[in-house]
Amino acid sequence: MLKTISISMLALAAATPAFAETAVDANAVAERPGDAIIVSASRSGEGIAADKLGASVTVIDAQTLEDRQTRIISDVLRDIPGVAVSRAGAIGGKTDIRIRGSESNHVLVLIDGIEVADPFQGEYDFAALTADPAARIEVLRGQQSSLYGSDAIGGVINYITLSGREAPGYRARIEGGSFGTIGGAARAAGASGDFDYALSGSYYGTSGYPTARGGTRDVGSDSTGASAKINWTPGDAVKLTGVLRYSHIDADTNNSDFDMTSPLFGYIVDSPGVRYTNKALYGLLSAQVTALDGRWVNTLSGQFADTVRKGYASYGFDYGDKGRRYKGSFTSSLSLGTEALTHRLTAAVDLERETFQNLTNFAFQGKRHTDNIGLVGQYELIGDAFSFGASVRHDDNDRFDDTTTWRVQGSYRLPTGTRFRAAYGTGVKNPGYFDLYGYIDGQYIGNPGLKPEKSKGWEAGIEQSFGADNWATVGATWFDSKLTDEIFIDYPPPTFAATPANRSTDSKQHGIEAFASAQPIAQLRFDLAYTWLKSRENGVAEVRRPKHIASFNTVVTSADQRLAATLTLRYNGRATDNAYIRTDYVPVSVSLKDYVLVNLALDYKVSDTIAVFGRVENLLGEDYEEIFSFVGSGRAAYGGVRLSF
Repeated sequence: MLKTISISMLALAAATPAFAETAVDANAVAERPGDAIIVSASRSGEGIAADKLGASVTVIDAQTLEDRQTRIISDVLRDIPGVAVSRAGAIGGKTDIRIRGSESNHVLVLIDGIEVADPFQGEYDFAALTADPAARIEVLRGQQSSLYGSDAIGGVINYITLSGREAPGYRARIEGGSFGTIGGAARAAGASGDFDYALSGSYYGTSGYPTARGGTRDVGSDSTGASAKINWTPGDAVKLTGVLRYSHIDADTNNSDFDMTSPLFGYIVDSPGVRYTNKALYGLLSAQVTALDGRWVNTLSGQFADTVRKGYASYGFDYGDKGRRYKGSFTSSLSLGTEALTHRLTAAVDLERETFQNLTNFAFQGKRHTDNIGLVGQYELIGDAFSFGASVRHDDNDRFDDTTTWRVQGSYRLPTGTRFRAAYGTGVKNPGYFDLYGYIDGQYIGNPGLKPEKSKGWEAGIEQSFGADNWATVGATWFDSKLTDEIFIDYPPPTFAATPANRSTDSKQHGIEAFASAQPIAQLRFDLAYTWLKSRENGVAEVRRPKHIASFNTVVTSADQRLAATLTLRYNGRATDNAYIRTDYVPVSVSLKDYVLVNLALDYKVSDTIAVFGRVENLLGEDYEEIFSFVGSGRAAYGGVRLSF
């Protein structure tokens, strides 16, 4: 019977989350929360049903991305409990994602299993991620360093493009609308025998709008993305996978007013000629071999990330950096037991080198690198109604102190449909190279003496499903985390130039995440999410972390499935931010008002191959700022055509 389980799961997942096949039907209705197969929560590469996982996880599937007409991935992440999004003004502006009150560089981001954080900046800028035609997102919350090492303090975001076997066919869309926006995407995918492929590309260009208060300069951007995923299975026990991804963004941006005699000192002002480019190339190759009737899965993989970021002012080149990451991994996983009770043992080793080069004038422009060896052990126990998991990881780093992180989690479901789950974990985040060696003449200087940040936390949750087919599920989770040695920005006299340092006090975050999802009939679905967060750094409320965040989405389709309407409401509660409007650069705490963004999307299938669609974003014309002095988008409308065959 175990053979049946193993083969079934292998059909769902490859050896790493990079290319796990999750059996998602991109043309079906959106998944119910418990039905999703999660691949990010295990290093075995095999999936586990979300309703058996002890950790908090949310999945945005391909149908949901299409229903909400998602073009910028960070927008749809606002619908996930525990997630806060801050974008510097218009599309293309630097976009930070925080989970459970963590810093944005405390979130590990994977795209098709590849670590995509900029090695120099130490985090991934979501401004560069536009939506592919067929993809899904897993967001795993809580400390996950025992599986992935540094960065995974707040959680893991895994963006997965579907393979040619999961979503075959040809798709294309083109749209236009407000702010001089033109966007499009195309995908060609298929499978034949032991080979499948998926090629996709996307473009999103906009002339933008003014992002400075009272400004007149339109801040626009051009984003381009392309990806290829190929799987070859020459035998029942062998699978080879290749992934290649490219992204490029060229975006205008505005600076703060640096004139100390100006009444707008410290405020965002029109900055003609100021822009940045961010170019990245990612790749992964993997070979998987199975034995013992699928019980023993071995995977050898290699991946790279190559990023170049450059900033320009009216006089030309202003700053820049290059970063590269090479990573090799070997994972071996053995499943034992029966269909009713499966034991899974996994061991992994990660070899990683990160290099960087600062291109900014007057900074040290030589290359530096850091090597890290990570050893992972994981045990999973999976039954019909319960699961248990434990993992431990040791990292041997040639720049920072060695660290050991660990995690335990469990889940138990009663016959009444009530599920209890809990987890405890630890995490670590090594300082980024910009923290260590960054330099901007007269404004910023890095600190090579920084120590890694460390975190520990726990969570406990309860969920209730209704009906034999789980047509509705509600749930709530309490979480509590503590961060030590947090890196903050100091402005020491006499120059007051910014420099990072480690806190001597702890930062604490706790709160509640709640969700409800219901599909009482095939033509109607509701999804709600809510987060209450209390986050304190050195006893003070942390910036850009609203106390209350909520979202509501409903999809209504006609009986013949031709017409679909999606209503989205996103509430961002009042938050604080730091304003550097004093000439001594001592930050002033300011309040960002709460706001509600309402989006309405319509989609009509003219035929089996042609659909027309349109949407209005910020329907109520809300005025808002996600970051102090950066004006958010006004009301906007878009429309287009989609082909699929």
